[in-house]
Amino acid sequence: MPLIQLHTYINSDIKTCFDLARNIDFHQESLKHSNEKAIAGKTSGLIALGESVTWEATHFGIKQQLTSKITAFDAPNYFVDEMVSGVFKSFKHEHIFKTEGNQTLMIDKFYFESPFGIFGKLVNKLFLKNYMIKLLTTRNSLLKEKAEL
Repeated sequence: MPLIQLHTYINSDIKTCFDLARNIDFHQESLKHSNEKAIAGKTSGLIALGESVTWEATHFGIKQQLTSKITAFDAPNYFVDEMVSGVFKSFKHEHIFKTEGNQTLMIDKFYFESPFGIFGKLVNKLFLKNYMIKLLTTRNSLLKEKAEL
């Protein structure tokens, strides 16, 4: 299963960063380019343990839906969202926050598995992993920008 791991240093307190990362409204704002919208479950505000959200977005020119659920939660240090249904065979996204001096280190660990066996593994290597890195990096840049205001 591929793993994407990103480290983002943010000049803001840990609670602000943690709350932005789990904010449904901010998530939609940060992924406007894919027309991402929360359409079911928790559709606004801060998502918490046991809650789920269904997202609708356009990726690769195809409108898709994906439902994820918060399966672990330790404010303001850690939370996990995992796919319940959607286009991936599976995914798990760990969000880790650490205070380092006057900054917050935000660590993303995104594990994913594509459907379609060998073909899915080829898709991962050819473009999906890079696409997901770009998507997460864009979101993290906007989170950093907003948290540092």
